[in-house]
Amino acid sequence: MWTGELEVRDDVEVRGPRPHEVVVRIVNAGLCHSDVSVLNGTIPFPTPVVLGHEGAGIVEEIGSAVRKVQIGDHVVLTTLGSCGLCDACDRGQPTHCRDTMGKLSRPFTVGGEKAFQFANAGVFTERTVVAESQAVVIPKEMPLTAACLIGCAVVTGAGAVINRAKVQPGQTVVVIGAGGIGQSVIQAARISAAGRIVVIDANPGKEAVARRFGATDFLDGSTFTGDGELVQAVKDLGLPNGVDHAFECVGHPALIRQAIDLLDWGGQCILLGVPKLGTEASFVVNALYNDKSIMGCRYGSTRPHHDIPMFVNFYLDGRLQLDEMVSQVYDLADIQEALKDMKAGTLNRGVLSLS
Repeated sequence: MWTGELEVRDDVEVRGPRPHEVVVRIVNAGLCHSDVSVLNGTIPFPTPVVLGHEGAGIVEEIGSAVRKVQIGDHVVLTTLGSCGLCDACDRGQPTHCRDTMGKLSRPFTVGGEKAFQFANAGVFTERTVVAESQAVVIPKEMPLTAACLIGCAVVTGAGAVINRAKVQPGQTVVVIGAGGIGQSVIQAARISAAGRIVVIDANPGKEAVARRFGATDFLDGSTFTGDGELVQAVKDLGLPNGVDHAFECVGHPALIRQAIDLLDWGGQCILLGVPKLGTEASFVVNALYNDKSIMGCRYGSTRPHHDIPMFVNFYLDGRLQLDEMVSQVYDLADIQEALKDMKAGTLNRGVLSLS
């Protein structure tokens, strides 16, 4: 049950840019379950807050010290506010940067009251302000309705395949949950030439899109009720020893356990779903002794200024299907309708139009 109160307001304002910041006019923003998780309390976040963290737009103003972004540039926004100066950033792991982790900014006002910015972005508004490092310039021929998805769903899902799991040609993959992140996992597994891509989702309506994106097999998760049934069903597909990689994209403890149970020797379970803060999951310890791993993954272990242009190129050359991920484009005023459609499971990804 969603318990938060969402308002569409016409009195939201954003401050001007500081020296290393840029103001971006948001053209399109993707609707992600993480935004819903703020509304229902799964992700605790102070209010008032401008939601939205998956956005693309056009730079309108730059700070005095900005050097790599210009007014008029089309950009994808990344939530990763890395400093670029610490040891983690220097070794090419900006997702390990602690400089901005947990630091909450309030660049907005709502009705004159200071308001927070969700996930360093706050893109459910006409304009936002972000660090220069968060604005990744993209070619202007890239449609912003597709580009906005790259800033969260794509870098999280596809990045996990390429950067964290490092899926190799011919390896076997299970994807649990075929939402926006799961669909990005499927596509990156296909691009990585995985040998089998088994997708599991409780909504049988996801089968067609999963197969379009690269799934070789699909299982309706709603049909499995007993312990071990889902694991056995995957093995019955001709994978008796399990799989090399299992991506859990839902954030449910029981599904995390089943993802672990699906692993072959040397296999990896990659956790991408976000459960309620404090949630615990269990596993049989000696089941991991054959070099199996449980791997957390923050934001696809992404290097935004390397990975986002790479995914743009994958889209432009036809390998990454982003237009097909967009089920519907909604005006911001219709966001409640978009939330209802998301809850009903009828969306791959809903996109908001703010221009």
